[in-house]
Amino acid sequence: MDLSNITTLHNLEAAFGGESMANRKYLFFAKVASKLGFSDLAKLFRETAEQETEHAFAHFQLLHPELVVEDPTALTDEQKKQIVSRCLSLAIEGETYEYTTMYPEFAAAAQSDRDNPAAAEFLKQAQESGEHADTFREAAHRFGLLKFIENYHADRYTEALEVLNGGQAVTRVASEDSQTRKWICRQCSMIYDPVAGDPDSGIAPGTPFEEIPDDWQCPICGATKKTFKPLEEKVAA
Repeated sequence: MDLSNITTLHNLEAAFGGESMANRKYLFFAKVASKLGFSDLAKLFRETAEQETEHAFAHFQLLHPELVVEDPTALTDEQKKQIVSRCLSLAIEGETYEYTTMYPEFAAAAQSDRDNPAAAEFLKQAQESGEHADTFREAAHRFGLLKFIENYHADRYTEALEVLNGGQAVTRVASEDSQTRKWICRQCSMIYDPVAGDPDSGIAPGTPFEEIPDDWQCPICGATKKTFKPLEEKVAA
């Protein structure tokens, strides 16, 4: 397919994004329906979500024909490596964009929205304005945390790509100092840094993970404290 036509390219990207969003949305609806006891509706949402996935895959194959694998047995080891390398490169590109641009901008917008005309209207109705302000603060907090998660993901993808291309595996160890030792959520990769703490959850900066109350939850996915494990970081050369 000729992707030199910029309109078609943008339309394919938009279609891929729309189908991908529909998939996650329908899976969310399925969880809601299931919790409410509507098993037939939950099944319908899941089935439709899977169909949307196939639609998204079809669009993505047109966007990236270099990743289409018709017959793996016909490929050389080098060709297989090139395809996987391309996947890693695209993953790195996406994760890097998210942690360097997308989430920082979202966080800034969420914080500044409290001063926009809508926020002024909220102030006229105390309860509603308070609820919205809390929502904005939570959004800003989450975007700020997600920035570090995407940084972590991009870093790991970069390492995997280097190893795939013949490089040496990076040595990672967890800090022995509880004051600086970071912890990572095994469910969503949220990283707790004791230096920064988690002020929005009442955890002051400088609080070691071991001193966090046992009922503390991951601010991203809600996982319990037990879900976290020490983060192994690169050993300085």
